[in-house]
Amino acid sequence: MYVGKRATRVDAYDKVIGRTRYTDDLCDKGAYVARVVHATIAHGRVKSIDASAALAIPGVVGVFTCFDLKEKHYFPTAGHPWSTDESHQDVADRLLLTDRVRFYGDDIAAVVAEDEVAAAQALRAIRVEYEELPFVLDVMEAMKDGAPQLHDNYPNNILKHTTIRKGNYEEAIKEPGLIKVEGWYSTPTVQHCHLENFICFAEMTGDRIKIVSSTQIPHIVRRVVGQALGMEWGKIQIVKPYIGGGFGNKQDVLYEPLCAWLCTQVGGHLVKLDVPREETFVSTRVRHAIRSHIISWVRPDGTYAARKLEAFSDQGAYASHGHSICAKGAGAFPQLYPCDNVEVDAYTVFTNKSVAGAMRGYGIPQAMWAVECHTEEVAARLGMDPIAFRRKNLMPVGFTDPFSKNELYADTFNQCMDKGMEVTDYARKYQEYQNQTGDVRRGIGMAVFWYNTAVWPISLETSSCRMVLNQDGSLQVQVGETEIGQGADTAFAQMAADVVGVPMDKIHIVSCQDTDVTPFGTGAYASRQTYTAGFSIRQTGALLKERILNYAQELTRMPPYNLDIVDGQIVRSTDSRVLMSLGDLATEALYSLTHSQHLTAESTAQIKSNAYSFGCTFAEVEVDIPMCKVKLLDLVNVHDAGTIINPALAEAQVHGGMSMGIGFGLSEKLLFDPKTGRALNDNLLDYKLSTFMDHPRLRAFFVENPEPTSAFGTKALGEPPTCSVAPAIRNAVYQATGVFVEEAPLNPHNLFRYFKQAGLI
Repeated sequence: MYVGKRATRVDAYDKVIGRTRYTDDLCDKGAYVARVVHATIAHGRVKSIDASAALAIPGVVGVFTCFDLKEKHYFPTAGHPWSTDESHQDVADRLLLTDRVRFYGDDIAAVVAEDEVAAAQALRAIRVEYEELPFVLDVMEAMKDGAPQLHDNYPNNILKHTTIRKGNYEEAIKEPGLIKVEGWYSTPTVQHCHLENFICFAEMTGDRIKIVSSTQIPHIVRRVVGQALGMEWGKIQIVKPYIGGGFGNKQDVLYEPLCAWLCTQVGGHLVKLDVPREETFVSTRVRHAIRSHIISWVRPDGTYAARKLEAFSDQGAYASHGHSICAKGAGAFPQLYPCDNVEVDAYTVFTNKSVAGAMRGYGIPQAMWAVECHTEEVAARLGMDPIAFRRKNLMPVGFTDPFSKNELYADTFNQCMDKGMEVTDYARKYQEYQNQTGDVRRGIGMAVFWYNTAVWPISLETSSCRMVLNQDGSLQVQVGETEIGQGADTAFAQMAADVVGVPMDKIHIVSCQDTDVTPFGTGAYASRQTYTAGFSIRQTGALLKERILNYAQELTRMPPYNLDIVDGQIVRSTDSRVLMSLGDLATEALYSLTHSQHLTAESTAQIKSNAYSFGCTFAEVEVDIPMCKVKLLDLVNVHDAGTIINPALAEAQVHGGMSMGIGFGLSEKLLFDPKTGRALNDNLLDYKLSTFMDHPRLRAFFVENPEPTSAFGTKALGEPPTCSVAPAIRNAVYQATGVFVEEAPLNPHNLFRYFKQAGLI
């Protein structure tokens, strides 16, 4: 059995020696170079574009502007499954190029040149005349009457407002003796900062167009390109090679439609569009900045009587993933700490800023910042130990969400907190760090998180798998779910090996998806891949095994129910005798003069279940109050992700998520000039991404409670590791200083303000 073991990554060798080929490696050197002309105002209209000087530059093939679009096909960009039900379709508010500018960096024109030098010169030579309009950067200001309106169909810039109502909040707060705890909590705009910027290239053969793209969602890209260009989807081929990270940014359709259109404008010639880092920061996608207002009414015994949440999500200029991010965070609020009386209002609001889309955690890091910061404050007001307070109020075993049908089957939260307390020596340190004085103090804190696996029942969940038996008894395995650096292909190989009964080194995973040949799958997002692909792999593997054993009956004279495949051998299950190798059977099946058969299997599994994934973070910090600096001494994540398919990969996933959470909690914030709307730190020098120097030793632990709805007992792990890191660090800073910091990140700028208000400086 391979599931549960530390198998080496199937792509490890090629990546270590540098043989792996990414999108740029696959592009022919004769490709034309495309560069995008971005707007230099935050809001307004393009009156004219003068490209004459640019067209005179040697090597410039063409300049294509927003005025050159003969047909305007509005299209959505979110990497969500398509639906024939219009109410489940994403907002189609993007054009390939636009004359209606909605943020500083909007796409208004594009240059195609023979080389990068000519393209760069052309960009500088283009002159644009604008009609400027007032703009708004603050989400609360954008909702006010009279604020600049970004889209005609969304009054007060509200993309969507949803509510949750449970019990009777207004009556519940009349209960005598309640303690009211209230706070505002803010998280900033941040960027994914994946190692490989977005890149794609396109070329035509006949009337078909092939696009090679660094994307998480090849099949969805195919559909969106078709919508954007008004082309038949079958004439579009998307190839996804190995990609250098995405973290949700590449769960949007970014520039594939524009690159494809530019290709059609230059006679189908190969066109490459490689987005520089500065443009990646501003003109692809960012994480939603969310402001949350929480009111809790608590009894003196530490139980909740009523709770209220208002969340305001900064969508930026276009809908992208839209309200789903804020709605997911809002949905966690009444579940993580169940209460009989709850009111939730979630707003997603347009502003004249970079477009917000999917990013690792999908709204839950922002929600956990608000909820877990608030939880710490409630415990402090009651004079209760923060872990004891959580044990009293967290989701109990047996809790079932009526919408998703998710159920908490095990005592996950207590198990995870117990493990975290043990490995960090929490109880001793918490007492030792109480009531400190002096300029340098230590603190220890923790936070829990809530997470769902996959997207059912909000959206379609489906996975398809194809398996082919080769002549040597090895298997080719294809799935629509994509490897984006997280190790998914290795987990898929382990599962396929166990289901069919062959050695793992006989499983050849086809890592690079091609929509012309790869079975349909919606891609890498929602921490769905191991959970959902497990269904189709198990189903397809069982089908292939049945076909193999039926053929083996002819060669062994044994009925299929007395046969099995063990370690690549056809075995008589009644006495474990090896009858023949799978390779011998495969060769005979293909070349037999009496019964030639190509043994393959392909199937689709539609998944109509979901699963909770929970855990916690423990953080130990040292705070230099005069320097307003936090040094992270220890960081521990504990997860219940069900059955762990590959412990080594699981630890790596957690370490990566913890690193991202450190930046979110301590340093990262994309800044915008209030006078112009321009991003001020759109580069890796000025944007304070956390580095190796900011990390302590990252430690990951697991509590394995197999998920009963899952094909292999597994559930979400890709995104959860980043969800509770920032509030755990913040709560440790509170224990060290007695100061509640409500605004992330805990950088010196914010800490100085809070420490000064508290009289520490």
